[in-house]
Amino acid sequence: MKYPFEKFRKEVMQKLSDIIREYGIEEEIKLEKPKEIADLAFPCFSIAKKIKKNPIKIAEEIAGKIEGEWIEKVEALKGYVNFFINHKKMAKIIIKQINEMGDDFGKLESKNVKIIVEHTSANPNGPLHIGRARNPIIGDTVARLFRFGGYEVRTQYYVDDIGKQVATLFWGVKNLSISPESKKPDHFYVNFYQKAVNLMEKDEKVKKEIGEIIDRCEKGDRETLKEIEKVYTKVLEGIVESLRNLNINIDEFVKESKFVLDGSTEEVIRKIEKSPYAGREGKAIYIDLESFGIHGRDKKFYLTRSDGTSLYATRDIAYHIWKGRQADKMINVLGEDHKLESKFVEIALKLLNKKIPEVIFYSFVSLPEGKMSTRRGRVVYLDDLIDEAIERAKKEVRKREIGKEKVEYIAKRVAIGAIRYNIIKVRAEKPIVFRWEDALNFEGQSAPFIQYSHARCCSILKKSKCSGDYEEEYKHESEIRLIKTIALFPEVVKEGMENRNPSIIAEYAYEVASKFNAFYRDCRVIGSKEEKNRIALVNATRQVLRNSLYILGIEALEEM
Repeated sequence: MKYPFEKFRKEVMQKLSDIIREYGIEEEIKLEKPKEIADLAFPCFSIAKKIKKNPIKIAEEIAGKIEGEWIEKVEALKGYVNFFINHKKMAKIIIKQINEMGDDFGKLESKNVKIIVEHTSANPNGPLHIGRARNPIIGDTVARLFRFGGYEVRTQYYVDDIGKQVATLFWGVKNLSISPESKKPDHFYVNFYQKAVNLMEKDEKVKKEIGEIIDRCEKGDRETLKEIEKVYTKVLEGIVESLRNLNINIDEFVKESKFVLDGSTEEVIRKIEKSPYAGREGKAIYIDLESFGIHGRDKKFYLTRSDGTSLYATRDIAYHIWKGRQADKMINVLGEDHKLESKFVEIALKLLNKKIPEVIFYSFVSLPEGKMSTRRGRVVYLDDLIDEAIERAKKEVRKREIGKEKVEYIAKRVAIGAIRYNIIKVRAEKPIVFRWEDALNFEGQSAPFIQYSHARCCSILKKSKCSGDYEEEYKHESEIRLIKTIALFPEVVKEGMENRNPSIIAEYAYEVASKFNAFYRDCRVIGSKEEKNRIALVNATRQVLRNSLYILGIEALEEM
């Protein structure tokens, strides 16, 4: 399926390529999308340097030579060649495509490429808190985006079932007595973990007992692993429930112990030990990283401890080798505090000549009061955040003319949308301070504003008796801006995937909603002479908002 803007871009690229050859130079054609100025623009400054000519003059020369089927107008402006799409031709095709494709509009051709997106992978020792909620929201949105873009995607949660955290939790459950404060197991069990941590810091006997549990796990003691699984599974079930409340489902859970029990961790150690970069201190085996540009205290990447047991990163290498056999590409979503360890794993995989994962690193979410810590009990749990968001959303929804029976349904979906959108709209590498006034703002860049725009489209469509077929050229500036923005959706999907940046979809959905509200303000729909034509535009807007919200994991509400 070829979409109009793709055809327009291709034609512009071809025309530019032909003309630039006439200057006798090689030039990579990079097109820009200047908002409100043109649909595409080509800067002539690089050419000007090569041929020693004024870029303004070059732009004028190029603009005078270009015309085409999809190109409505070309103009030179301050050293740029600006291109405008044939919006009449584009509107006719895009309305037809949207009507025929519906929920599939914007999807890209199948790539026949398998991707595993690993996200969340939180230690199953307590509930998720808002500081870590960015991981599953980014991971799930990336997975949705790549599925929409034509890839076969599976999501994985790597369960740390043999580390210090679960061993501490296990010891706490077996040795402490705590009255349940919550019916939800992950909220209840975290108390055992926190109390055990405090005891371990004060009592050498407790520390030794927990150390012995870790040792048995790392040596593959199946009985101990089964006992621990009974405990952490209850916590994991609570985490999964929290994720489902955010419209997130994990396809597969992979236990860390698998790679100890099947011998693959030991195989990694044996193979790397033969590398010229390997070193040994007693039974401790390490990779010397100085040759890879890492110096100082982190220059030794240890695969085993002094007693010969493997470390978390070593088992992570084995997991990635296994994962690489299941997929063509791997994408990991990790907090920025994992950068160094991720680099270690990458170096080891290169030494073993195995597939290297792509990593999306994210900065953490905090509240205005500051950072959070599960270990110290200074947290705002994700479930509490969701409950608070629902209560706040109810207050907003009740201000509108909505029946009492629908308030609960709408408020929950507005709340979930608010949380997801407020996190995904910011690029992963930028930190977020979560503020309620931003997230639940029905007017600003927020999910409620986009959901409300979708609901308004649905309301207009219900009131009109027109079929919504495109009949004649859109002439009003607000109509043209809206249809052009809608036509960009497949391009935005492609750009979001290529840049591994789902925040582009969030920005785009807001832009569509804003352009629609401007159109609704400026152009009468019901009862106007152009009603049939404008209803087609309203329906196209509704579908593009719906498809954008789907990628963002947010429900497109029909009433608000």
